[in-house]
Amino acid sequence: MEEYLMETPSIDYMNFHIKEKVRELRIQSDDNLDYIKRSYIFVRDEIPHSCDIKANVVSRTASDVLENKTGICWTKSCLLAALLRANGIPSGISYQLLTRADDESEGYMIHALNTVYLKDFNKWIRLDARGNKENINAYFSLDEEHLAYTIRSELGEIDYHDNHADLDDRLVNILIESENILEITTDFEF
Repeated sequence: MEEYLMETPSIDYMNFHIKEKVRELRIQSDDNLDYIKRSYIFVRDEIPHSCDIKANVVSRTASDVLENKTGICWTKSCLLAALLRANGIPSGISYQLLTRADDESEGYMIHALNTVYLKDFNKWIRLDARGNKENINAYFSLDEEHLAYTIRSELGEIDYHDNHADLDDRLVNILIESENILEITTDFEF
């Protein structure tokens, strides 16, 4: 479980701004479960997905997302993990391979979401803080996943049901090398 509590370059929860947000969320929360839900809703609803608002800025770390007030799913998942880990709640990152369009014509993309360990329930759940919009309605649930995307295996989409302690190095490198978030592409599978 220790690896899901570590600070990493992408999940930089010792950053001053993240510590401030953690304090704010903790004060508002009744208990750990409420804190998890409030953190999730904050990242999902208060931090817009960069592509939805056509932002050019590239948020590369959890603290960048908080400071820039935008990020893509890869780094929004880092922010949620940072908020949780800073409060002693184990969190990881899971991936999906999705089509860019309603068919395979535009290729595929990697989507990131979070895993969260609920100590009181002795189980991991997955939460998707991508951000809701038309045709996307992810929400917090303890019993049944309500993620941003439903996998269409007939189109070659894959839900890896994996659990990583940090953002994949290939994604980190893409973020480092990108000057405009709207130009990011991924041409690999996990």
